[in-house]
Amino acid sequence: MSAQGTPAVAGKTAGQSKATPKGAWTVTFLLFLFMVVNFADKIVVGLAGVPIMTDMKLSAEQFGLLGSSFFFLFSISAIVVGFIVNKVPTRWVLLALAVIWALAQFPMVGTVSFTTLLICRIVLGAGEGPAFSVAAHAIYKWFPDEKRTLPTAILSQGSAFGVILAVPALNWIIVNHSWHYAFGALGVVGLIWVAAWLTLGKEGPLEDTQVSAATEPKIPYLQLLTSRTFIGCVAATFGAYWALSLGLTWFTPFIVKGLGFSQNQAGFISILPWVFGATVVMLTGWISQVMMARGYNTRAARGVLGSVPLVIGGLILAMMPHVQGAGLQIALLVVGSGLCGAIYVVCPPMLGEFTPTSQRGAILAIYGALYTLAGIIAPAVMGATIQHAGSMLDGYMTGFTINAVIMVCSGLLGLLLLWPNTEKARLTRGAAPQAAALKGAVSPT
Repeated sequence: MSAQGTPAVAGKTAGQSKATPKGAWTVTFLLFLFMVVNFADKIVVGLAGVPIMTDMKLSAEQFGLLGSSFFFLFSISAIVVGFIVNKVPTRWVLLALAVIWALAQFPMVGTVSFTTLLICRIVLGAGEGPAFSVAAHAIYKWFPDEKRTLPTAILSQGSAFGVILAVPALNWIIVNHSWHYAFGALGVVGLIWVAAWLTLGKEGPLEDTQVSAATEPKIPYLQLLTSRTFIGCVAATFGAYWALSLGLTWFTPFIVKGLGFSQNQAGFISILPWVFGATVVMLTGWISQVMMARGYNTRAARGVLGSVPLVIGGLILAMMPHVQGAGLQIALLVVGSGLCGAIYVVCPPMLGEFTPTSQRGAILAIYGALYTLAGIIAPAVMGATIQHAGSMLDGYMTGFTINAVIMVCSGLLGLLLLWPNTEKARLTRGAAPQAAALKGAVSPT
């Protein structure tokens, strides 16, 4: 088996490929909208950051705490729900998550204290922690492995479009009415998605988790979680999520307070990283699928393809403090952080390559729980850095430099550790005898 980033025989015949069931793309589109709502919910605090800080008289450190609070229960919830979806149909789990999102927004419509705002963001984070991993697990019940990268890219696109679509609308509400009403609008949109999912959402027919649990061999969770590809996915995506969480919390305040743009102007500028990121995500999904169709192994078509942009993006971001002019600084920030999107497309399919179906929901959730720990750390680090810097702009630049170093290191770790094709062979080496024993145990005598 080739372990290099060069074309290799895929080892699959055309006859082994499963057809995509009818309705797969409808569910994919609904889950894309699920992620649109998810990221609109995430971005609203950062977008309304300056009005919130002004109205509630918050310091940079307090606002950093508010940004981090969203992730306090994010990881714990992701792990718990990940094990739940090994047993419970994803259709109902996704519905419950979306209801929590919607209800967590409405308390902010009226007068709210900092404590109430903090608690609502913690509850919202608990509801949104499992979102991507559960949605990916649901989609993989509709697509065979060799066709999963593009649907994963579309699912990941929900993050970008959640911001692209939400920012102008929410910013208009913030500028012309109040930041309180922006939260209420998101609650209403969440309930609309709940109604659509109740009507059209279905469970994928390609996999039955309970049947798989009874017939397929198991791999001990310790082996899965200590495999180098799992560790590499967590490390690489941690760096990407550091950049993403800064974008969600601090990008708009940086544009307004750091560079001097108005709130109205900042609303349009805040879309730019997500537009660029959306392009990166779709290109990555398409290129990965083309590479696999041409016989490249998944080390090249997924691991290398996802890691290299992280290194390049970090190097671009590191140039920010050394250039002059707001336009050039914004351009470097947009391109550097936008390149991170590639890693989100390739890691879930890589983990799905070697994880048994009945364990995949938990593994994807634990992966998500670990890399999103960056969301707790990054906003708070940026807030503390700004608070203690000689000037606000110097604080932002130091914070973005820290981000650049983390991105480069995470990308290099990805290049070193992501070998899903050899991982599968190693972890499943003893699976055949176990599978035969399990089949004998469940077959009628």
